[in-house]
Amino acid sequence: MQRSYKWVENTLNEYMQMTKQVMLDYFPDKEPQHYLYDLVSSYPNRTGKGLRPGLCIATCRAFGGSISSVLRSAAAIELFHNAFLIHDDVEDGSEFRRGLPTMHKEYGVGIAINVGDAMNVLSIRPLMDNLDRLGSTLTWLVFAEIEHMVRESVEGQAMELGWVRDNVCSLAEADYLRMILKKTCWYTCMHPCRIGALIGSGGSADLDSFNRFAYYMGAAFQIQDDALNLEGEHERYGKEISGDIFEGKRTLMLIHLLNNCTAAEHEYIREFLSRPREQRSMEQVGQVHDLMVKYNSIRSARSTARHLAGAAMREFHLAYGKLPDSDDKRLIENIILYMIERDI
Repeated sequence: MQRSYKWVENTLNEYMQMTKQVMLDYFPDKEPQHYLYDLVSSYPNRTGKGLRPGLCIATCRAFGGSISSVLRSAAAIELFHNAFLIHDDVEDGSEFRRGLPTMHKEYGVGIAINVGDAMNVLSIRPLMDNLDRLGSTLTWLVFAEIEHMVRESVEGQAMELGWVRDNVCSLAEADYLRMILKKTCWYTCMHPCRIGALIGSGGSADLDSFNRFAYYMGAAFQIQDDALNLEGEHERYGKEISGDIFEGKRTLMLIHLLNNCTAAEHEYIREFLSRPREQRSMEQVGQVHDLMVKYNSIRSARSTARHLAGAAMREFHLAYGKLPDSDDKRLIENIILYMIERDI
C-alpha cells in the first residue's frame, strides 16, 4: 500500500479510536449484562475502517471546528452504523462480520435483533448531550440530519430486500445507484460530511454543496466493497467471500451479468436466485461467479467505481476548495482514491 494510504488508514484509525471511546462511555454498566449490555460493544470492538466518523471529524476540523465539538455526533453515527450491521446480517443471513461470526450466528436471531435495537436507542443520548456543547439550534439541526440519514437508509434497505424477496431480475445500473444512494451514500458519506460541516462552521456552511461529492464517493466505496466480496481474501476482507451471491444481493456485478448473459444463463441465474440461501450450493455460487468473470462484470463494476471516484474528486474541489489547506482537508481528498484502491 502506498505511503499516503497508510497515513489515511492511521488517521482514520485515530479518529475511530476517539469515537469508540465516546461510544463505550455510553454503554450502561447495569443489568441485563449477559444478554444485552455485554454484547453491544461486540461489533464496535471489531476492526473497521472508521470511514464515517473519520469524514465527520475531518470535515468539522477542515471548517475550523474542534474534535471535542463533533465527537458525540460521530459516535451517534457510528452507533447507528453498527446497529444497521447487526440487523443487516440477520436480514441477509450473513455468517461473518469483520472476521468473526455474526451476532445472530453466535447468540441467536432474537438476541441479535434486540442488541441492534438497543444500539439504536443508545445512539440518541450522545445527540441529546450535544445540547450543552452546541446549543439548542445546532443540536436540533444535527438531529434533523440524523433523522433523514436513518430514514433514507431503511428505505434503501427495503428496496434491496424487496428485490431479493420478489426475485427481481430486470434491473438496470440506474436502479442499483438509486438504491445505494439511499442505503449507503447518505449514512456512509453524505450525512457525516454534512454534520461535520454543520458543526465546524457553526451552522453557516451550505450543506447541500456536499451531496454530489459524498454521493459519488459513497457509490464508489460500495461498488468496491461489492467487488472485494467476490475477489478479496477472507482473512483480510472480514466477511464471506462471494457472500453477496449466496445472499442473492442485486450488486452492480449481478445486474451487469443478468443484462449481458444468454437467455439460458439468465434462466439458470434466475432459478438459482429463487431458492432460499440454504438451498444454494458453493458449486452453484462458483458458477455464477465464473459467469461474472466470463462477461467482465467485475471489471465493468470496478470501471464504474473509478469513474465515480473521478467525479468525486471534481466535486471535492467545489465542496472543500475554498477552505484553507489542512491535514484534514488533505485526508478527505486522499480518502477518495483510497476507497477504490483498497484491498480490504
